[in-house]
Amino acid sequence: MKLVILGSIGLDDIETPIDSGSDLLGGAAAHAGIAAGFHLPATPRKPPAIGLVSAVGKDFSYEAQRTLENSGLNLAGVVRKDGNTFRWSGRYEGSMDDVTTISTEVNVLENYIPEIPASWRDPDVLFCANTHPRSQVAVLDQCPGAAITALDSFMLWIETEFELLSEALRKVDLAILNEEEVCAIAGDDIVHNAAAKISSGEALYGGTAAGPGPSGVIVKRGRSGSVAYLDCGTITLPAYPTDALVDPTGAGDSFAGGLLANIAGRKGALNQPNTMRDALLHATVTASFSVEGLGTSGVSSLDRGRYHARVDKYRRMVGL
Repeated sequence: MKLVILGSIGLDDIETPIDSGSDLLGGAAAHAGIAAGFHLPATPRKPPAIGLVSAVGKDFSYEAQRTLENSGLNLAGVVRKDGNTFRWSGRYEGSMDDVTTISTEVNVLENYIPEIPASWRDPDVLFCANTHPRSQVAVLDQCPGAAITALDSFMLWIETEFELLSEALRKVDLAILNEEEVCAIAGDDIVHNAAAKISSGEALYGGTAAGPGPSGVIVKRGRSGSVAYLDCGTITLPAYPTDALVDPTGAGDSFAGGLLANIAGRKGALNQPNTMRDALLHATVTASFSVEGLGTSGVSSLDRGRYHARVDKYRRMVGL
């Protein structure tokens, strides 16, 4: 398996100044998986190279399932349980820089213990998308053969599960976090310093005595683009300037999915500046399409010609 993604698959109710919808396919694993599937499309007569690991409820529609499958995703790691699917409801206003969460219903994910299919336990890339750190640690322990491991998180886990989150961060090669999360983990408002403290382990539970954190930290900065602190150097890219913002939900997950799909199978990718710069470029462009549609539609319905035209335009913009 090239890429295994652990995380939530959910149903979202979203309201923005531009559009709104109910029972929309959402969740970190769905957004990341659909983005990754765009970059690693399934080969005819071969099984998909991307596997999702999650749980859904009896209310998860077969239409939503088909959207995931049509994106080239293997759902053998997704279990359908009694009860309801994870649900989130949110409202964006104004410039849509911030969201008001109306409700979060964990439902079948509350006591979910992920189980990785045996044939998936040595993937090129293992991505623990935003979910409970307990699940992230369990999956990382099940996949000791993963060539590259990466993790995302959320302010809730930083505030309530810091010890477990620290354990998970010490098990991965790469942390993909937004600027607020990086600064909160480190207790430092200067993002460069905060990323360094996470990598050294100083910012994590137990400090440096408990061991280092991830060698690489990629900071998602929304409208300000991203900055990657890697062993091979620091890479900074601006966001793609879009004036067609519809729904920011899942943009960070789409960014991560696009990034990781572009390093899957590339030996030593984290130490190759050109490879990482190119992967970050594709992640940035993928995220720019994600925000232009409601829910996952901005990427799941993306035309390849339109995508590559934007990639070419962005390369000219940033001189790559």
